[in-house]
Amino acid sequence: MDSKEISSKNKDSFWSFKLSAHAMTLIPAAVGINYVAKAFAEGLKLPVWLGSLGTFLASMLAGPVAGAISGFINNVIYGLTLSPVSTVYALTSIGIGLVVAWLNQRGFFKRPVTVLPAAILIALVSAVISTPLNVIFWSGQTGIAWGDALFASLVAKHVNIWIASFLDEFVLDLLDKTVVAYLAFLIYKQLPKRLVYFFKGTEK
Repeated sequence: MDSKEISSKNKDSFWSFKLSAHAMTLIPAAVGINYVAKAFAEGLKLPVWLGSLGTFLASMLAGPVAGAISGFINNVIYGLTLSPVSTVYALTSIGIGLVVAWLNQRGFFKRPVTVLPAAILIALVSAVISTPLNVIFWSGQTGIAWGDALFASLVAKHVNIWIASFLDEFVLDLLDKTVVAYLAFLIYKQLPKRLVYFFKGTEK
């Protein structure tokens, strides 16, 4: 099989959006990782959310559906138990799960040097989805102090609220997704190959 055939097969497997039985066993663990990481960040008032770590790992291990479902469920559960605000961003988590799986399939998480551009792209997608939600529900703010300070400064200078909100969200997402991307990369690299193949539903 030549490189073009392999590439075509990879694209087909991604867009088929199949969820293997093995992948389904990963979702509860990914939700738990998201939940604990986000609670940890909020409890310590960190300048990042960390609530997508499980989503990253699920997407990298088992593909887009597992990642999207993990992120969505976590936002709903977290919103019902600790922070109602979180539920609104379930759509953002779905987007993150899809784009992480897409980037992983194209090798962005194989080397440290390519993790950063992947994080930038993921942050951009996250900001694009989250900005309308921020404007609709929270007058453009994110709830993170230093990001909202940037928002307030831009609004005071008569910058359009949508642009100010996007920049507020993007700078926060850039930091958060870079930290999470490298954490996910390091964890993924330490996993036994047999476990990786198990969640991908393949034999090796």
